[in-house]
Amino acid sequence: MALHPGGLLQDARVYLSGPMDFVASREMEKAAGWRTRVGQFLHKMGVIVFDPWDKPEVRGLHEYGLEGQTTTDLRRDWSWENGLEGAAVRSDMAERFWPALHIDLRMVDTSDFLVCCCPTNVYSVGTPHEIIVARQQRKPVLFVSPHVEFPALQRLRNHLTNDPLGSGLLEDLVRETPIMQNPNGCPSLWYLPLVGGEHFFDGFGFDTYREPLGWERLIPADEIEKRHPPEKPLLPFLVDLNEHLPKKWDRRIRELVPNDDWILWDLGRPPNRLPL
Repeated sequence: MALHPGGLLQDARVYLSGPMDFVASREMEKAAGWRTRVGQFLHKMGVIVFDPWDKPEVRGLHEYGLEGQTTTDLRRDWSWENGLEGAAVRSDMAERFWPALHIDLRMVDTSDFLVCCCPTNVYSVGTPHEIIVARQQRKPVLFVSPHVEFPALQRLRNHLTNDPLGSGLLEDLVRETPIMQNPNGCPSLWYLPLVGGEHFFDGFGFDTYREPLGWERLIPADEIEKRHPPEKPLLPFLVDLNEHLPKKWDRRIRELVPNDDWILWDLGRPPNRLPL
């Protein structure tokens, strides 16, 4: 499956949506997360990629909405205090984070479609907001819902077999966290009618493109896809999308039909004009 510019995705604009706040490591996510790889992949097909880790410059507003590993440190300033002082603290936090929210939603608004990775075990608010904004405009959302398992949890249970106190503390932790596995990768059900059934994927399919794109560093997605080779990977879908538009399922006639959510502008030619 060759990657080349000049297909349907040439100059299309995509926004990469997914949790940023409560991921295991913001530093790792920014440096080598799934967005980095998908962005490199799409660039090969001439796609304009909007990545919230690497926001485009805004004319006249240098580094507007810039986010980094320490952006969420402002949570330490949070206050539940009533009265003027508490209100001032909360208002200041909202004002400081507003540029990030503002520019991310503007990138969604500017994009032709979204690529989203939303594991069911990671809390996120911005991601659903971005998906809803896109779907209100009937923009396609390509939604990756990876398998969620915790192999270390079972290993720790085995290790504590003869330690009743340790085993009890572990099960308390599982309940309090909560640690919820999702072995088949089914997305949260609210997303199904919102996104549409044909745009869900259980992984990326990174391994096929590892050597051509030089992905030497292993990331958590690689471990997941090694245990569960994706049945419906995203990257081959994107390659096909560059050649022809996908279809959607029509429940009324029970067939796949053209999907008019896919509106990719052809701005390379002057528009036809009626004679004066």
